[in-house]
This record gives sequence, C-alpha cells and structure tokens, in this order.
Amino acid sequence: MSLRGYLLLIVLLGSTACWAQAAGNGPISRDDAKKLKNPVAYSKKSLTQGRIYFARTCATCHGLDGKAQVEAIGDATDLTSPKGYKSGSSDGEMYRSIRDGAGLNQPMPSFKSTFKDEDLWNLVNYIRSLRPDGTQPELQADDKDSKDKKK
Repeated sequence: MSLRGYLLLIVLLGSTACWAQAAGNGPISRDDAKKLKNPVAYSKKSLTQGRIYFARTCATCHGLDGKAQVEAIGDATDLTSPKGYKSGSSDGEMYRSIRDGAGLNQPMPSFKSTFKDEDLWNLVNYIRSLRPDGTQPELQADDKDSKDKKK
C-alpha cells in the first residue's frame, strides 16, 4: 500500500473512532462521566424499574441490599456507602461504571448491550436509593402523577 493509502486509512479509522464516541458507542472518559446529568427523574417509577434490573443483573455480586456481602467472583463494591465507590459516586460516574464496566481489568462487565440508555439511568437512580437515609435525593413525581395534578 502506498503512503497515500496509509494516510487515508489512518484518517478513516480516526474519524470512525470519533464518530463512535460521539454516537455514544465508545467508552466514556472519567472526566466526561463527571459532567453527565441524569435525564431520568428520581421517581417511584424509575426506582421500581431500577430495582427489577438490579435484582436480575446486579444482585449476584452486590447482593439484594447492595452491601456486597455475597460470595462474588470479584471484589464488588458496597453500594450503600458512596465513599467506597471505586469509580466515583456522581450519577454520571455510576452510569459510566454500569455502561462501560468498572474496576481493574474490568471485573465488572459492561452492560451497554444489555440495557437501553434509560434503563441504565433507572439503575443509577435505584443505586442512589440504597444510600443511607438523609443522603438520598428528594423523590420526584412520576410523569403521570404530575400530569394528573395539573388537571
């Protein structure tokens, strides 16, 4: 292949990688994760959905109560203690950990192909509900509830 061909290939691969990151397919950097805002309201509906997904997928390692006191393959994080979160405790950082996987050599796998984006945020909300009382966000009205109150 000629030098021109190699340069074209490099440009194409680079632009493909940038497009994948922009489209949300590539891993999210820790700095970008800190900037993410949760688009899903911290509501009963979200917590219910998140609890279902958590029980099906996360409880194996983190336990149903989130305290990671189960016999797990790796060193699971106690989700009831945000100070112990290894990859950050902001909504965006938790989203990143669930979406892209977490830990040294990724002992927690990526779940981006398992869940839709909204479902990942529902999981983030549910995990926030496991924190000690007084440190949880204020519960917001579900969309249906807020619409009914406006009538």
